[in-house]
Amino acid sequence: MAYVKKIKAKNKQGYKWLCVADGPTDPVTGKRKQISRRADKKQDAIDLVEEAIRKLSEDGIDEKKIRNLPFEKVAKEWLETYAKGKVKENTVRIRAAEIKILLKYIAKVNIDKVTSRMHQKILNDLDDHDYVRTTIKGVHGTANMIFNYAVKEKMRKDNPCTGAVIPEKTLTVEEIENQMIEDEYLEKEELFEILETAKKHGLHQDMETFYLLAFSGMRSGELCALKWTDIDFETNKVRITKTLYNPNNNMTGYKLTPPKTPGSIREFDVDDNVIQLLKAHKIRQAKIRMATRHQKEEFHDKNFVFCRENGYPYTQQKVLKRMKRLLRKTSITKKATPHIFRHTHISMLAEAEVDINTIMKRVGHDDMKTTMKIYTHVTNKMKKNAAQKIKNTFGSILNLTISQ
Repeated sequence: MAYVKKIKAKNKQGYKWLCVADGPTDPVTGKRKQISRRADKKQDAIDLVEEAIRKLSEDGIDEKKIRNLPFEKVAKEWLETYAKGKVKENTVRIRAAEIKILLKYIAKVNIDKVTSRMHQKILNDLDDHDYVRTTIKGVHGTANMIFNYAVKEKMRKDNPCTGAVIPEKTLTVEEIENQMIEDEYLEKEELFEILETAKKHGLHQDMETFYLLAFSGMRSGELCALKWTDIDFETNKVRITKTLYNPNNNMTGYKLTPPKTPGSIREFDVDDNVIQLLKAHKIRQAKIRMATRHQKEEFHDKNFVFCRENGYPYTQQKVLKRMKRLLRKTSITKKATPHIFRHTHISMLAEAEVDINTIMKRVGHDDMKTTMKIYTHVTNKMKKNAAQKIKNTFGSILNLTISQ
């Protein structure tokens, strides 16, 4: 039963109405919670208490607890919980960056006051400011997880991200025509040119680095984390069990983490010529270490295949810079990063008539969409070439048959 009384207040009438009533039993303590609300009018105070009790009974939401609970506080709480799960540090870093974008819009907005309209406006504004679609999707996905957390923790009733539309840019005819699949990988002539450039003009370890990337399909982070114990010189097999995490590009601040996905843990064979390159590289590396063993700087003895003279592993950024340097010495105009060697390896396997499932396992379950796009393009091109080869070989018979 509600208890209502007048209390002094600094308003025009000099008083307010205070309504107090027993709420539902607390599921943790087993005790009843008293709900109190005040208003200028008696009935308004009663209505506010009844509404609060209804929300607490039906939705489990305690309005008093969430009254001053801004989005930024809930986002921080969610990220701390999220980081304790089975997620990679790099993924947590990306989520934190996406939260930073959301905070520009709704940092101080109370968690229960964020609406579907607000969320859609955020996505639309990001699109208007030319954020790439993957970033917009990431921001939406992070917001969705935060609000699901808020619903679970009884901070609000629903998730405002439900039903949101990710803006989709319509490509122009020119963009479609310029969006060539051939830009995703290197053609034979281009691959030959950059590898020859690495051989003639490459810096220390460039040739081994880019030959291995091209003929293994591994990611640059996997290459940087590679240790000599991961290479079996007797069977020509390479084992991938880790990747290098170094977001700040700090020589000593690296971490070795599990690969991108469980399917990325794999073993595959490498061409004997590449293995011979690696053997020679290992011998040279041992000689360099022996020659510099008296230097004051302590050697970082972690057995990395691609490392500095002090033993610290190469970073992905270093591999990228080395590649850009080589590209400037070639006629290749494609906007290429070390990841293009991964796509190139897929195209090589497709041309060698390796089935798609084997390719996926070899490269560690890369993006199915990209892999299929390259595989389909290469195999279709092979079919056209096959038809042309038949024509070249049996053209005289075809002409003779048609003329009759």
